[in-house]
Amino acid sequence: MTHRFADIAFTPTVKKVQERQGSRAAYSRNEGVAEPLNHHLTEAEAQFIAARDSLYMASVGETGWPYIQHRGGPAGFVRVLDAQTIGFADYRGNRQYISVGNLLTDDRVSLFFMDYANRTRLKLLGHARAVDPEDRATLERLAVPGYRATIERGIVITVEGFDWNCPQHITQRFTLDDVQRATAPLLSRIAELEAQLQHKGPSDA
Repeated sequence: MTHRFADIAFTPTVKKVQERQGSRAAYSRNEGVAEPLNHHLTEAEAQFIAARDSLYMASVGETGWPYIQHRGGPAGFVRVLDAQTIGFADYRGNRQYISVGNLLTDDRVSLFFMDYANRTRLKLLGHARAVDPEDRATLERLAVPGYRATIERGIVITVEGFDWNCPQHITQRFTLDDVQRATAPLLSRIAELEAQLQHKGPSDA
């Protein structure tokens, strides 16, 4: 199989389930393709990641249990360093350090990048490592200029595979910035009409 995300995620047991459910034939079309797919980020993935202000990252602990962490910041806080490497500054949080600890024994991670407004999801599998504060050169590449938060470390991820999801069952949600951009013309028009009414005065009504 040459679709790198499917190569990792579609285990023999998963394939058996796909066979029973009738989806195996569709997914097998990428098998036997000459060149690997979905292991190098293209401009589409890079732009999508650069526009996100949050992500969900799953790691696996020594007990075998998965752990999902939310990470956020200004849009573009996740940096695309090259076609197979992304990273972000890890800001101080509740100081449980579960993800950081998990990476010391198993560096495999799974990431979800969500665009709720456009009902789009990008899934990514990779190997992650923590970047110590002493590595200032790397942290400078990951830092967001002007964002006031304490950076404890960086997280750099080598991409192994990615896949886009269909929009089915993704509920649309909008950020405050989305709402403000959408309503700005309306508010401007309302202010304009109110000014006109005030200029006319009661006798002109």
